[in-house]
Parts: sequence; structure tokens; C-alpha cells
Amino acid sequence: MEELSHWIDGKEVKGTSGRFSDVMNPATGEVIAKVPLATPAELDAAVKSAETAQVAWAATNPQRRARVMMKFGQLIQDNMDALAELVSREHGKTLPDARGDVQRGLEVIEVCMGAPAMLKGEFTDNGGPGIDLYSMRQPLGVVAGITPFNFPAMIPLWKMGPALASGNAMILKPSERVPSTSIMLAKLAQEAGLPDGVLQVVNGDKEIVDAILDHPTVQAVGFVGSTPIAQYIYGRAAANGKRAQCFGGAKNHMLIMPDADLDKAADALVGAGFGAAGERCMAISVAVPVGDKTADALIERLIPKIEKLKVGPYTAGEDVDFGPVITKAAQERIGRLIESGVEQGAKLVVDGRGLQIQGYENGFFCGPSLFDNVTRDMEIYKEEIFGPVLSSVRAQSYEDALNLVMDNDYGNGTAIYTADGDTARDFASRVNVGMVGINFPIPVPLSYYSFGGWKKSAFGDLNQYGPDAFRFYTKTKTVTARWFSGIKDGVALNFKAMD
Repeated sequence: MEELSHWIDGKEVKGTSGRFSDVMNPATGEVIAKVPLATPAELDAAVKSAETAQVAWAATNPQRRARVMMKFGQLIQDNMDALAELVSREHGKTLPDARGDVQRGLEVIEVCMGAPAMLKGEFTDNGGPGIDLYSMRQPLGVVAGITPFNFPAMIPLWKMGPALASGNAMILKPSERVPSTSIMLAKLAQEAGLPDGVLQVVNGDKEIVDAILDHPTVQAVGFVGSTPIAQYIYGRAAANGKRAQCFGGAKNHMLIMPDADLDKAADALVGAGFGAAGERCMAISVAVPVGDKTADALIERLIPKIEKLKVGPYTAGEDVDFGPVITKAAQERIGRLIESGVEQGAKLVVDGRGLQIQGYENGFFCGPSLFDNVTRDMEIYKEEIFGPVLSSVRAQSYEDALNLVMDNDYGNGTAIYTADGDTARDFASRVNVGMVGINFPIPVPLSYYSFGGWKKSAFGDLNQYGPDAFRFYTKTKTVTARWFSGIKDGVALNFKAMD
């Protein structure tokens, strides 16, 4: 059985703790590797090395750092298939979905190629008599990223790209369930010219997370995961004087108005609800049709689309729609939540329980399930299921539907399908959710904007990637300058390009 490693000072390093976590193939239920769990002493050594390496990296001019990002992006593109294979092998998502995982991370790296423009300060000439004022953005030092299992490539790239382009060193702690993609990305970053020690990949569990949060050298922490852990990390990081951006759970609703194109809405719901087996923080898990006529027509369209979804291992071909969930525990939890929905009176229109795939009987597969007549007091509505389960909550008016979204504890993403511009504009203006789609089911912003939810979906005042990321990973210094001397002597006639 393969024993995986950390990535320290530009090379793979075996762990010394003697503690390991199993890495599984979710399609077969087999343990395919063991990943070492670091000790606080190992983390401390990695942080000290990163602190040393960061000084020279911060002194490297922004253009040269951008060139490393350019090369890094090209290497990611060149190794797209290999990275996708790693994602699929450890997570279970289909190869087309895994390539999308890598691609959306690559797009953030592409924005980081323009980091010099993001890192510019401001200047005021003659703010007072002979006085100039200017500001500069400087890196924080050593920062950390703690990333989840559901996007093994995308979210590590969301963290490392802006942090490194800004001149920081990063300690990346990927999910111990999907560690291999982060190690490969670290190797590609080194090949692109990133100096040894600037990016360290340290595997671990809660012990290492706490060590990161308590380490005095680590200046900022970025996290994506469940809401309880996001809140815990944010609180502990803040108590230790660190910056933190922590993104948690979601319960994303899609309103379907009576004037919507129901065929397009149904297609959107199936893709947004069941893609990646529902293991996306931006998945649409709640459909909110307005009016019983709309609801009946929508359910009628959804049933055949859901029933013909192909579930299987990523090795079964490019036409597989989605694969297994990440663990046996997740599979069992999803089953329990479906059972609770039946017991509490929801109508299980499509029952995905008990799915068996020949040759993969021990895999963590869940068939797609569709509920109708769900109410807000039911467990399947209140819980983030994080599985292939779509619930329909009927609303009698637009205001009822809007209030359902507004009253929910989560505020990550939402969408509305309508042909009426006034309704769409009102929804976008009033809804208390961070990312809104209009006739667009999963409104993940493009990489030159920023990603972030509201309410219990996010803790911290700056979002991921885009302009907010460069604000998060830098600190502003403002200088007030007065000069008493004249222009110095000497002439230089040659033109020298910046290195």
C-alpha cells in the first residue's frame, strides 16, 4: 500500500509521527494509500522554513512572481488529465467534473498572472506643502490554507495563487481524504520556479489545524468546510490575532417563477442538484416553485431526467453523470436524512436508496432522490445534506419564496428562473445571499470577481480569490514624505527594462 508524504522545502518528506489516515477509493471502498499525520513539531519546522524562504520571495519583484504564476498555469494545463485522474481516484467525481475542478482553480492562477496590477498602491502628489503621500501593499509573511475534500484542486489553488503572488509563503493543509492533488500541485509550482520552502504541504488532522491556529508566525488562515468548523477556526484565529476568511455550509435555493422556462429550469436543477453527487457548497438542494401549477409541472419534468441519471465509478466512462460520495459515513448519513424526510411527511418522488452497482457493491454510492412537499420544519430542509438529494418546497407567492430564502440560516448561493426582469432585479437586490444567479443555477463568480457567502456560510469580511484575495493576503502601509533636497546630479541615457 502506498505511503504518501508531506511536501517540505521542495521535496517529499515522510512523516515521523507514526500516525496515518486512510485514503480511500470511494467507488470501491478500498484503502488505496495512507497519508501521514504531522506532529506540531513537524508543523513548526515547516513554518520556520517557510518564514526563512518568504523573505527572499517577498523581495522578488511582482513581475517575476507573476512569471512563476504564468509557468505554473501552463504546467497545470499540460498536466490537466493527470491532475483530474488524481481528483477522481481519491474523491470519486467523474473525469469531466474533475477536469472542471482543476480548470476553475487554473482560472484563479490566470488572474494571479496579473498580480502586479492588484498589488499597486496609491499616490498623492503635494498633499501638503512639499509633502507626498503614498501607500504600498506588502505581504503578510507566512499564511495558511486549510482546504476541504470536495474540491481537491480548485480550492487549494484558490488559496495558494493569490497568497503566493502577493509575496507570502503558504502552509497548505489539504483534506487528509484527498491529499495527492495538493502534493502534485506543489511539485508543479516548484517546476514553475517557486523557491523551495515558499509552499509547504503538511498533512494532518485537528491537532495540526489547532497548531496552525496557535502558531505565532502564521499571520492569516483561509478555510473552506462545514459551518461549525468554519466558526471554530475563525474564532480561534481571531483570538490569536490572525486574519481569517472561513467559508462554511450552505442550503442553496432556486426559485422557479410561473413565467419561467420550465424545461430549462428542470435541466438546471438536475445539473446543479446532482452534479458531483451533490457534494458542492454551491449545489442547489432546494427547488422553490411558485404556485402549485408551477410545482406540478416542474416535478413532472424532473422525474424522467433524474431517473435516467447514470451513477457509477469514474472509470466507467465519460457518460457517467456522478460518482460515489466521499465516505461510508456520508452515505449512511444521507440515507438517514432521506428516511427522516419520509417519516416527517415529505413525498419521496424518486427514491435513490439501495443503489447497487455490479462489481462496486462496497462503494459509497447513493442514487439520486427527489422530494416534493417538503416544509421548512423538516430535517431534510434544515440540514445541509451534501448528497444527491433535491427537495421541492412549494411557495404560494413570490414573497413567500423570497422569505424562505431570507429566513434560512445559510447565505452562500441562490438563483431565480424567471422571464420577468423586474422580478429578477428585485430578487437580486433584496435577497440576503452572497452569490445570486438569474436564470443561472450555480452562480460561482468568474475568477476576476470574488467568491463569498453571507450569514452562517461565511466568517470574515473578505472573500476568496479576485480583488478581495489580494486585500486579504497583503497589508497596507501609508507613507507621508517631505523632501528638503534638490535633484541629484548625474545623467543616465540608457533605457533599462525592469527585471
